Amino acid sequence: MTDPLRIDIISDVMCPWCIIGYRQLAKALAASGTAHEIHWHPFELNPQMPPEGQNTREHIIEKYGSTPEQSEQSRRQMAALGENLGFTFAWTDASRMHNTFNTHQLLHWAETQGRKHDLKMALFTAHFTDQRNLSDDAVLADIAAEIGLDRDEALAVLDDQRFANDVRNAERFWQQQGISGVPAVVFNRKHLVTGAQGEENYASILSQLAQMKD
Repeated sequence: MTDPLRIDIISDVMCPWCIIGYRQLAKALAASGTAHEIHWHPFELNPQMPPEGQNTREHIIEKYGSTPEQSEQSRRQMAALGENLGFTFAWTDASRMHNTFNTHQLLHWAETQGRKHDLKMALFTAHFTDQRNLSDDAVLADIAAEIGLDRDEALAVLDDQRFANDVRNAERFWQQQGISGVPAVVFNRKHLVTGAQGEENYASILSQLAQMKD
C-alpha cells in the first residue's frame, strides 16, 4: 500500500489560471488513477484591494499594463480553456475583483469541517461563473450554506476574525518558500510547479513522480 501523492496548491479564488490549472491537474489525476490528497493554501493576489473591490478590466489594465484588446483576447482564451474543462467563465463589463482575506478565513474554517475543497470549488464558481460579490460577508456565508455548512457560524467566523492570524501565518509561510505567484503546486512537499501547465504536462509530471517511487 503506497501513500497517496500529497499535492499542496497555493491559490486565490480571484485567479482564473488557478481553477484552469486545478481542472487540468484533476483530469490528469483521474486519467492516471493516481491516489492523491489535495491541500489548499491561501495567497492574496491583491492584499491591498479595498473592500469595495475594483472593476476587473480596469484592474488588469492598471496592474499589468494590458490594453482593452489584450484583456478581451485573454478572456476569450481563458473562457475557451474553461469550456474544455467543464468550467464556465462569464465575465461582463461590470465584473469585479475582490479582496479575499475573509474568503481565505472562511476556507480555513471549512477545513475544520472537512469541506475546504468543496467550498473552494463553490467560490471559484460563485466568482467567475455567477459574478457574486465575494467582498460581501453575507454572500460568503450564503455560499457556505449552499454546500451544507452552518450559515450563522460562517458569519460569526467572519465577524470575529478568529482565523485571521492563521491565514496570515499560512500566507507568510508560502511567501518564505519563494511563492510569489499562483497557481503554485507542490508535489510531495518538494517538487514545485508554477502556472497552469496543461493536462499533458501534468500527466507527464505524475508519470515522473510515479517512476521516482518505483
